Amino acid sequence: MRSPTDSARNLFLILASIVALASAPGQTAPPGRFPEPLEKYEMAPAPRFYRLETSPRMISQYGPFVSYQVNVDANGNNIVGDAANEPSISVDPTDGNKIAVGWRQFDTWQSDFRQAGYGYSTDAGLTWHFPGVLQNEVFRSDPVTNSDETGNFFYLSLLVNNFCADIWRSTNGGQAWTEQSPDGGAHSGDKEWFTVDRTPTSMGHGFQYQFWTEFAACEFGGFSRSTDTGATWQTPISIPNAPQWGTLDVASNGNLFIGGGDSGSSFWCIRSSNAQNPAVTPTFDQITTVNMDGSLVFGGTVNPGGLAGQIFLAVDRSGGQTNNNIYMVASVSPFGGNGTDVMFSRSTDGGATFSAPHRINDDPINPNKWHWFGTIGVAPDGRIDCVWLDSRDAANNTDSQLFYSYSTDGGVTWAPNVTVSNSFNPLEGWPIQQKIGDYITVVSDNTGGDVAYSATYNFNASRGQHEQDVYFVRVSPSGGATPTPTPTVSPTPTATPTATPTATATPTPTVTASSTPTATPRPTPTPRSEPTPRAHPTPAPRP
Repeated sequence: MRSPTDSARNLFLILASIVALASAPGQTAPPGRFPEPLEKYEMAPAPRFYRLETSPRMISQYGPFVSYQVNVDANGNNIVGDAANEPSISVDPTDGNKIAVGWRQFDTWQSDFRQAGYGYSTDAGLTWHFPGVLQNEVFRSDPVTNSDETGNFFYLSLLVNNFCADIWRSTNGGQAWTEQSPDGGAHSGDKEWFTVDRTPTSMGHGFQYQFWTEFAACEFGGFSRSTDTGATWQTPISIPNAPQWGTLDVASNGNLFIGGGDSGSSFWCIRSSNAQNPAVTPTFDQITTVNMDGSLVFGGTVNPGGLAGQIFLAVDRSGGQTNNNIYMVASVSPFGGNGTDVMFSRSTDGGATFSAPHRINDDPINPNKWHWFGTIGVAPDGRIDCVWLDSRDAANNTDSQLFYSYSTDGGVTWAPNVTVSNSFNPLEGWPIQQKIGDYITVVSDNTGGDVAYSATYNFNASRGQHEQDVYFVRVSPSGGATPTPTPTVSPTPTATPTATPTATATPTPTVTASSTPTATPRPTPTPRSEPTPRAHPTPAPRP
């Protein structure tokens, strides 16, 4: 337990940080962005009677792409009345059949009380098992999963009541998890993220690195390191510029790179060359400003209570010509626009310089369209996969579909955008908190990418709207049109490119349901009939 003195100190730090953000030159949050925690401790655990109602799990097919529902009950059925969002996916690099997903699990849409849900698949995402949550009736959020090169999975989970976090470990493909340290032992704060050094020749092989929003943390500092797979963590330290809402990755030489920003239009790539040295306290020896041609959005139309996307940084460790390239992607609002574009920038010189921003979504430029939750994965062979949610085809500019593009030359050219999912309304299924999470994730291998995203395909008749659920889908270059790449800019940040729209085919969508799948990895199932939702025993939704 923390003493009243600790609580007072934390409150002072948060207030002081907010004052500093408001007064420091160039640090004022833009209108519509708020320097406050995205997670709040709000209510007690909800009753469990919702599990009495089920319907067949949802399988949603769009052309060659098939999305499988992840958050199912013990019998593989949809749980009527719950909510699940903000998924993070891990894949065993030694066996692609083993996949785990962590997410924010709401026992009922009538409560904002959320827990650390998890599911696993042993057949490459065709069928899913949801054993439960990491800890029953413990308020957790901001799930982040990752793996090492041998197939151990890790799950970073935030304790919302004190903004401290824990690392959990699974040695059997996500079927069971063991907490690595006592509750709160991983320090941490709001919107935390972590990575693992997977290079056997690195001095820091196996080290875990974590950073978070420093002004909303359980104690002073915004960065920590574990040298023993998450069992213990060093005393947190501060990162220059106090970056937030981003991710981090490790190059093949052990250098650590952090991609973050100020929650507005400033973006940085920050390097530590000595975090891999267990004998020293890490320092940060390179800070590079990255132009992403816009601002992050908090409170946008498609996700009023959350982000339209955060910053994703990934390092190429292919060993080829693009080895140790650093890539950054963010869904940003163009200056003066009300929507977002998925913007990409790359460094070919160890983060010293970055290219001018390139717009990955290739539809006609419209600053009021939403291309949101943009994220990337880098395959072992160097291919870059990018997925995001997209409202380009929606008359109401809200309904969204999952889109995909990829690059096979280090981001110099990108394939035409391909639609991956059926359309859904992201404004339905809210469990009081008015958002569908803050991110989606993808893990890439040499033939494609495994994606975890949230969508609202299941209809709840009692509530009169669709529910938030977590889905898995496999994307690959062979699943879409033959690419006709459009060149991007050179690595010298001297100009802002204008994307060339490229038309893509529109497959015939079908939404189906099934509770008896075939155990063949990554098939294209035969469409099945729409499930008939059963009555829900809970009260009608609030006005």
